[in-house]
Amino acid sequence: MADLFGINGKTFQKLSKNKLSDYLNWEQKPHAGDWILYFCNLSDSLSLDEVALSDGELYSVLTSKKAKGRKGSIVAIVKGTKSDIVIEHLLRIIRKLRKKVKEITLDMAGSMKRIAKRCFPNASQVIDRFDVQKLATEALQEMRIKYRWEAIERENELIENHSKDNKPIIIEVFGNDDSRKQLLARSRYLLYISREKWKESQKQRAEILFREYPDLEKAYALTDGLRKIYNQNIVKSVAMTKLAHWFREVEEAGFRSFFTLRKTVMIHYRDILNYFDKRSTNAAESFNAKIKNFRLQLRGVKDRTFFLFRLTKLFAWPPSLSPEPIF
Repeated sequence: MADLFGINGKTFQKLSKNKLSDYLNWEQKPHAGDWILYFCNLSDSLSLDEVALSDGELYSVLTSKKAKGRKGSIVAIVKGTKSDIVIEHLLRIIRKLRKKVKEITLDMAGSMKRIAKRCFPNASQVIDRFDVQKLATEALQEMRIKYRWEAIERENELIENHSKDNKPIIIEVFGNDDSRKQLLARSRYLLYISREKWKESQKQRAEILFREYPDLEKAYALTDGLRKIYNQNIVKSVAMTKLAHWFREVEEAGFRSFFTLRKTVMIHYRDILNYFDKRSTNAAESFNAKIKNFRLQLRGVKDRTFFLFRLTKLFAWPPSLSPEPIF
């Protein structure tokens, strides 16, 4: 735009901010760096998540599911994740409206659960399915990384020993031309996805990987089994039975990282099972991803308050256009 009108880019940026937009008159500008609130976007189904706007600094974001990631999504954005601070600002919404919220989707962080319980006492808490699946995948990847470091150390020792004896180095190579450490490094992505999505090269690599490391095949089966429970269109009672079977498989496998995962799931068992009532998830509308994508388009965030202003223009109704909560 600046090139089109023959204006210096920085000059056009200042004009856009201070003249062309109504940023200077934005009613939430004085406190936007700390909190933003659009109670008019409140609905009976909400998502509570955290997002890094810039330099890893986290903000707590409350959004409405009924808006489906479009205009009217933002209910509140609060700087930080400290529960007391977030609660203080969310309590600005009158209690009568907060009590009408029936469901809130969140992760397993204790601070998020405390915020939801204090601010929306009548809402059913639903643990985001992708938060649970992420832990399972991380448990699997932890095992792969452990084996990879062992392979790297083994290759280093082989090179050191041969250099001392002035002998040619013979490094083990598998049928797909991967060395052992390459096999473990290149298997990272295929362990994230289901077998049905593997390409031919990935199928060949997985066959070699599981032959050399049977524990990884067992761990992959556990991760894939949990994914399949979530993907099935089942009711809560059936999900309880399937999770019980999965618990037994984890116990039989004997992997420490999966024992930790099993314990975590059991602690949050009720809220995890609530997913199977309406199959609600934080990732459904990918609002967090929308914020990150918008940030990338701007090539970073220099002025956070102005960034938040532009964000609300895209994803929040001006109060004058939506005076009542969306129930």
